[in-house]
Amino acid sequence: MCLAIPGEVRAISGDTLLERTGSIAYGSIIKQASLAFVPEARVGDYVLVHAGVAISLIAQTEAQRIFDYLDRIDESAR
Repeated sequence: MCLAIPGEVRAISGDTLLERTGSIAYGSIIKQASLAFVPEARVGDYVLVHAGVAISLIAQTEAQRIFDYLDRIDESAR
């Protein structure tokens, strides 16, 4: 089973498509991910990231719905 996590694009770097990476925020944690599969991604967009690669854009409302669901899972596990 694969799991992609939504995150917000905070910064973009790289001059070519294959070099294009983003600083992706997952709450207070920021990680780097390849943006090669989502060349249309811009700062402020939300993307689904799997294994360090953004695989699709996602609406902010959908990302928030997923964040809320993950928070509920975390609370029920306590």
